[in-house]
Amino acid sequence: MKSFLKGLINVKNWKKKTKVTWIIVLVVIAVCIVLSALKPSEADMKAMASEEMQAMIKADEGSSRKRVTVTYNSLIIVNYCSFSTSGAKEVTEKYVGFVGHAFQADEGFGKFAGQMVNYTYRMLGCGENLLHGAKLTLLLTTLSTAIGVVLGTLLALGKISKNKVLSKVCGGYIFFFRGTPLLIQLFVIYYSVPAIFGFAWRDLFAVGDTQAVYKGAFIAALIAYGLNSGAYCAEIVRAAIQSIEKGQHEAAKALGLSYSKTMRLIIIPQSVRRMVPPLCNEFIMMIKDASMVFAISLMDITTISKNIMTSEISYIVFLPALIIYLIITAFFTWIFNAIEKKFSLYE
Repeated sequence: MKSFLKGLINVKNWKKKTKVTWIIVLVVIAVCIVLSALKPSEADMKAMASEEMQAMIKADEGSSRKRVTVTYNSLIIVNYCSFSTSGAKEVTEKYVGFVGHAFQADEGFGKFAGQMVNYTYRMLGCGENLLHGAKLTLLLTTLSTAIGVVLGTLLALGKISKNKVLSKVCGGYIFFFRGTPLLIQLFVIYYSVPAIFGFAWRDLFAVGDTQAVYKGAFIAALIAYGLNSGAYCAEIVRAAIQSIEKGQHEAAKALGLSYSKTMRLIIIPQSVRRMVPPLCNEFIMMIKDASMVFAISLMDITTISKNIMTSEISYIVFLPALIIYLIITAFFTWIFNAIEKKFSLYE
């Protein structure tokens, strides 16, 4: 009776916390919608340029050689616009738009705010294809973890199998990928494997595809991360399965169930609840490990940050990179905490 009442109280507390969380989320969304509607339009931002700059922009309209480079970046609640001229005399003008006003961003806090918006926009890969910035990080992490869970389940079942050959093979795989650095594994998949078998990852895509190099690098990274994640997920799945009482195996055997049916219908469904917390941690770790793809020039958050720092000699670029990683991690941590609470609700 006490355990039932305790479970009931936990249900009520979880529902109350969930309701408060959703209210906060909806309020934040509403505020962002209002601020987004109030920010200056692209035309308003470009109209902020000085008369001299406006004259050069107008002159460029009928010329094949552009003297003025206009950059416009728009995030959810704020936007950024810069004008820069080429030639002996370089002139730059920068503006940040927020709550219906455009502010100069050439110096002081305005410059810092403008840089943060510009760098964040570029690292998120806004306006680019899926193989850029934060989108690449999330795509690589999600697909790698999904591959890891499927592969890890097969490896775990193989390792605990009574077939000694299969058990040794699966155990050797797990030992190899857990015992070597992920970065070296990435190098082997991206550089060594093509050198041994005489192909290039970009050859997997059509000739003339301008993104073939990056797509090829993404495939190589996905294979390396998926194989690595599979080894760690295998140990998570194996530990969860072996944590189920042996009596359940014996009871299933007494009922005439085969080994495969026992695993599929009785053991694995119960193991899932115990797998959830470590698998969520594996996903979070994979988000941070994805930053290592800079080593093969994939345009994730880290690579773009490094390129911006090199070209513009601005170390401020690492601040938005840090914040982006923190926001992504916090978002998924919140989701996984909710999932864990749901699965452990009646324990």
